[in-house]
Amino acid sequence: MKKIRILFALLVLAVYFTSCKNSSDDYIDPRGTDYAGSESCIQCHQTQYDMALKSSHFKATAPAMPGNILGDFDKGDHTFIYDKDTKLVMEKHGDSLFQVLYKNGKKVEAHSFDIVFGIKHAQTSVYWRNNNTYELPLSYYNAINNWATSPGFPADKPYFDRMVVKDCYSCHASNASSRSVNQNSAEKNMMSMDVEDIIKKETIVYGIDCEKCHGPAKKHVEFHLKNPNIKVANSITSYKNLSRQQRLDACALCHAGNDGMKMKSRFDFKPGDNLTDYYRATRSVTDTAQFDVHGNQFRLMAQSKCFINSEKMDCITCHNPHENASKNMASYSKICMSCHQGLKHNEKTQKLMPEKLLASNCVECHMPKKASGAIKFQLSSSKQLSEYILRTHKIGIYPTK
Repeated sequence: MKKIRILFALLVLAVYFTSCKNSSDDYIDPRGTDYAGSESCIQCHQTQYDMALKSSHFKATAPAMPGNILGDFDKGDHTFIYDKDTKLVMEKHGDSLFQVLYKNGKKVEAHSFDIVFGIKHAQTSVYWRNNNTYELPLSYYNAINNWATSPGFPADKPYFDRMVVKDCYSCHASNASSRSVNQNSAEKNMMSMDVEDIIKKETIVYGIDCEKCHGPAKKHVEFHLKNPNIKVANSITSYKNLSRQQRLDACALCHAGNDGMKMKSRFDFKPGDNLTDYYRATRSVTDTAQFDVHGNQFRLMAQSKCFINSEKMDCITCHNPHENASKNMASYSKICMSCHQGLKHNEKTQKLMPEKLLASNCVECHMPKKASGAIKFQLSSSKQLSEYILRTHKIGIYPTK
């Protein structure tokens, strides 16, 4: 009887220790065997994970399921009129959503929402065809709470043949490749990441996840689960240990435009790498070029005197990358005032607004909202282009009206 009790106790302990094994052990990440997957971060970084989960970074791409797609398909008008004979209708069939083209009242073709891109300002969608994704002609814009033409699409006729290539995913997803290979990420090559012109669905890691910004975490997770009392981060990239340029490069990877000459796949970039090894800029940030407000946040900031005259200023000075930009303008003003204490506005400016109010919203005047030259859209039954408005990151003194 005593032997049975001992055997039973050993069995319980065996089950217990099996259940406590690293949850990432059985996980195979399409980026390589040295990745653990973002869900492994929850065990120790619940607060940061919960914040990131709601952020625009994390939702830069997502499967097109109800709840991820902007716009209410259950009510309201979801019809876009091209002309008297042609219309495109957003339709819901069960749990699937479609953009359906009608000509003279007859259905011509229908394409499903398969992946959505973006959530903060606008959202465009793609559908799968022959191992590639193609952009749908209508996007949802939060500024108008309605559907309008996707950027660059005409308002006189719909078409469904614009391919969204893998390089587009490199800033909206953490991975997308043409091969699933069980190897270390260092052994991956540009052929599978960018050159081969197909995408395997199972290789997509949606959104900008923890390991996109902190690097492969398999060793980190294994070490800290075995050594829970050690609080110094092991085998992971901590931004406080990076140089200013390394921190800037990690953000500039996706926030400095994509008009440079590509040297290596952006999917291969890891925090701490030099961006110049991956992308060779064709225009210097110090020239007088007018960079567009969309996608050029770093290059606009780099033209600002605040940035040029500071040895420490970087993107994290104002932004917490784990969450969306704060809507509290006064919180940014406190950061401005840490360098600009005692400065007074001139009489002309003070006539527009009291000094106290000016001091609580620096960005409204010094980082004004501007129209993008790269993105414009058209509303249903309209030939007029509507402007896509974003806040510039070029900090400066702008003329008052």
